[in-house]
Amino acid sequence: MSDEAFGDQMVAQMPYLRAFAISLCGSHSLADDLVQDTLVKAWSHADSFQPNTNLRAWLVTILRNTYFSSYRKRSREVQDSDNLLAQQIPVKGGQESALTLTDVQAALDKLAPEHKEILLLIGITELSYDEAAEICGVAIGTVKSRLNRARAKLAEHLGLLTPSDIDTDPTVSDLAARRPSRAV
Repeated sequence: MSDEAFGDQMVAQMPYLRAFAISLCGSHSLADDLVQDTLVKAWSHADSFQPNTNLRAWLVTILRNTYFSSYRKRSREVQDSDNLLAQQIPVKGGQESALTLTDVQAALDKLAPEHKEILLLIGITELSYDEAAEICGVAIGTVKSRLNRARAKLAEHLGLLTPSDIDTDPTVSDLAARRPSRAV
């Protein structure tokens, strides 16, 4: 594959990478930096990409690893934990939709890291279960269960469901209810 064709294919993946990066970072500027770093790393290591494999999955893996590396570095920096600096920033009109996005981001941030990651990989970057399993290094069944839990928890955090609304697998609960208790 020529350098130009490879570059064109990488550019075609940018919207998916950016959406995933925004979901991870919560900031458009940090996400843009993350995507740029990802593309630079991918370009400099283009020889390690195997033709006829999924370029998006390869790029998402690079983005994910770059994010976790930068996250470790940023965790040592001073944070605006009480949000005083953020409250001083003027906000443009159209705040209702921005509040909704803020609510979704806050709900995503409440998810367990492994649930958030699977939800973003499948929901934002549109990877298959197999590709997400490979990126995370887990079995496909684990991906499916994490995704199910992530969706339920996200709905709960957004106030769309209460814990009692979340239906467990009726087969399992029916079996448990029918199983006679064991005398010990």
